[in-house]
Amino acid sequence: MEAQLLDSTVALFSLTAMEVVLGIDNIVFLSIVVGKLPKEEQRLGRSVGLLAALGFRIALLFAASWLASLTEELFSVFLFKVTGRDLIMLSGGLFLIAKSTSEIHHKIESEEKGSPSADKKSSFGRVVSQVIVLDIIFSIDSIVTAVGLSGDFYVMASAVVLSMLIMLAFSGPVGDFINAHPSMKVLALSFLILVGVMLFADGLHFHIPKGYIYFAMAFSLLVEFINMRARKAGPSPSERNP
Repeated sequence: MEAQLLDSTVALFSLTAMEVVLGIDNIVFLSIVVGKLPKEEQRLGRSVGLLAALGFRIALLFAASWLASLTEELFSVFLFKVTGRDLIMLSGGLFLIAKSTSEIHHKIESEEKGSPSADKKSSFGRVVSQVIVLDIIFSIDSIVTAVGLSGDFYVMASAVVLSMLIMLAFSGPVGDFINAHPSMKVLALSFLILVGVMLFADGLHFHIPKGYIYFAMAFSLLVEFINMRARKAGPSPSERNP
């Protein structure tokens, strides 16, 4: 009995950590999209988005047999076998690439116009619908991994709830930080393009380990922090007096 309890506890903490790591890209996308809402609606937007993700992930746990069917062949193109999961990954990757590229273009265009008002606010319904679309993509990837690691429904459900509470706690500060630093927002959008490429490649049966993507993001983030520190410190004496 004690050994079973220990195994369940270890599985719970492992799955929770995994869900949080897999949810990093979700938090980044949520922070950027919700940032287009008026300030007074942003907290509600984050809560609705993450609660929608929680509900969808719990529903997927109940539909484990349906998840298994997603890996079955639907049709084939020449020798390439296409499954339901492939179609979801391909469409999700394309959506993320298109959305992130559009956001970068919009931000650059706004800066060129030199008017903060050019960054128009989106409607609450439109923002939530975009968050839900990406929640579906990220949830399937996350739950498929969780089911592969643990067959205990209660452990998986508890891990999903705990991870969502953690993400809800950190989504606000992350969103405020990204929106307060324009260069960080572009970096985050570039990260989402990488995630979109990874999802699209996964749909083509070419697996890119997420560790590579996260390492690239962590390195870029470190460089950007150094740049922010340097900009804050101001020009060096030699630069001020050439």
